[in-house]
Amino acid sequence: MENSQIKVILEKVSSGEISPADALKKLRVLPFVHTENACIDTHRSVRCGFPEVIYCPGKSTGEIVQIFRKLYETGVNILATRAEEPVYQAVRDSEICPREDLTYDPRGRTITLMQDHYDSLHGDISVVTAGTADVPVGREALATCLAMGQNAELIADVGVAGIHRLLSRLERIRKSNVVIVAAGMEGALASVVAGLVDVPVIGVPTSVGYGSNFGGLSALLTMLNSCANGVSVVNIDNGFSAGYTASLINRNFKRSDE
Repeated sequence: MENSQIKVILEKVSSGEISPADALKKLRVLPFVHTENACIDTHRSVRCGFPEVIYCPGKSTGEIVQIFRKLYETGVNILATRAEEPVYQAVRDSEICPREDLTYDPRGRTITLMQDHYDSLHGDISVVTAGTADVPVGREALATCLAMGQNAELIADVGVAGIHRLLSRLERIRKSNVVIVAAGMEGALASVVAGLVDVPVIGVPTSVGYGSNFGGLSALLTMLNSCANGVSVVNIDNGFSAGYTASLINRNFKRSDE
């Protein structure tokens, strides 16, 4: 349940449109809702600004559908990450909601359902990927930003092996309030971008690369040891965390030139 929904309930009580008893019934679902194997935190958007997100690996398809249904009943935006095609098909076929309301990104492996369309969008977030192979991680970050009501754009395949590609998009990137950089191999792109912009850069090391990339460890260490100021780093392949953090920054961001 969102703050805006709680406010509407209280306003209806104040105007006499609903009784305090009816309001209590609606608010009883506020802290959490139980399913057979889950305790869904329906209060999270009130505390943290965005509802609980469904991380699909490790859950059965039935459990995911059940959690999706309960979240849908609370009226919040729903984001499911690392969702494979059969999971999306199961959610779609369950008729929890109109099929056309569901959005599935097979590359980013995200399912999104927007129920609460935010009144206003804030500044921009750029999601930059070093290579095309990093796009799945970038798209997970992008879907997260969009689900949280942010203006976000994916800028793909502008890695340091062809620095002119990055420079050709630099004007657009500099208009952003936050920049997410997803890079595998040696992970140098985050440092390069941070040296060219005056806003926070969130580095996402990816597991893209050959042997001594060690599944993203080399990119992680490069980003953690960046000599460029303003680089923060999330876990390997964790586009969701980058998108979530960028969205929190963006919605509280005010540029000095505004």
